[in-house]
Formats: sequence, C-alpha cells, structure tokens
Amino acid sequence: MNDSTALVTGANKGIGKEIARLLVAEGFTVHVGSRDADRGQRAVGELGGGARLLILDVTDPGSVAAAARQVDALDVLVNNAGIMAGADPAPEADLDDFRRTYETNVFGVLAVTNAFLPALRRSPHPRIVNVSSGTGSLTWSADPEREFARHAGAGAAYRSSKSALNALTLFYAQSLAPAGFKVNALAPGLRSTDLNARATASDGDPAEAARGAVDLALLPDDGPTGRFLSRDGTGVPW
Repeated sequence: MNDSTALVTGANKGIGKEIARLLVAEGFTVHVGSRDADRGQRAVGELGGGARLLILDVTDPGSVAAAARQVDALDVLVNNAGIMAGADPAPEADLDDFRRTYETNVFGVLAVTNAFLPALRRSPHPRIVNVSSGTGSLTWSADPEREFARHAGAGAAYRSSKSALNALTLFYAQSLAPAGFKVNALAPGLRSTDLNARATASDGDPAEAARGAVDLALLPDDGPTGRFLSRDGTGVPW
C-alpha cells in the first residue's frame, strides 16, 4: 500500500480522524480533509506519517474544486463529513435544519465524489466508502421492535439525509461497477463523537467504527459493492 492514496473528509476529529489514522498505518498517503486549517494541521501533526492537510469544505463548490485540483490520483475516497442540525420530528422540524443537513450529508457527498472521480478513475482499484448511519435504515425505522421506531420520527433531518445517502451509494455503485469501483455505505453505530450529543464514552470508541470503514477501503476486487454494512461487515437493511 506504500503508493496508495486516500482522502477522508471531515478528518480532523472523531471517526474521520480515526479512519485517517488507520489508513496511515496501512501505508497510505492520506489527505486529511478539513474546513479549518488550524484544526486540520493539528490533526495532521498528531497522525504523522503519510498524513497531508487538504483544506476542504464539502458545502463550498469553490473549496471542493480547489481541493480536487491538488489531487491527481486517488485510490480511496471516504465521505465521512456529516452534521446533525436539529433533532425534531418532521412536523416540528425547521426547514433550515433540513437544508443545512442535506447540504453536508447529501449534496456535499455528491459534489466531492464527482469532483474526485477523475482522480479515482486513475486507480486500478478505486474504492468509495460513505459513512452513513443505522438511523437511515427505513426497514429498521419501521420496525416497532427497534429503538428507531420508538423515537417516533425524531431527528428527521439527519435520518432522512442518511437514507438519501444510502440511495446515492447504491446508484454510484451501479453506475461505476463497470469501471471496477467498489462503493459501499457504513453504519458505524452510536459513537462518542461531537456529532452525537446523547452518546457517552460507553457507547463505543470511534476507532472501532473506523476499522469498518478501512475494511471497506481495502476490499479485494471480488468484494461487495452497493451494500449497506455495519462495522463488522454484517448487512444492514435499506
């Protein structure tokens, strides 16, 4: 893997930083995507090795284009950047919360993926990993035996954005399969990060979820594509 290159968006903290750390350990040169230069540089200093700062705001077309111009070849793209704006059910939700959430969690993934596709096409084994959420599973949300259904539609903006991301994952996988791409979504589980205000340290180490993303980044050519998987490789229903 010494000549392999990866980009992880939102990699200055949380699961993204742990994904970058593991990819560096695998011998990758890792572009650490960060909106903020200072926070990104601190993360790069901590990660060391092959970590490289890449200023990237996934909601800013100019920032995305500028970042893409700096990367000629890419083997792995991990769309990790995500936000949770508002936790209300749809009837009480603020429309701006939906817009902000979709700008990062859906449109940002679309913008970044398309911008870096030329670089990924130069790889003999291109991989795209979208960090999703089990809360985006419509099957689980409709199951009265599961916690998500008992939440009665709370967190509608975030949860629906992850459902949309899952759909994008499938569509990219189908479109890019003839070119040898593997495109999958990861449900990392509840982790103690800034994104999850209700999570505690006992809910799980972000590094555990990061391992699942790296496993998808390292899939062999006969590995799955167009799948929604948990960190241990178990399938998650759409």
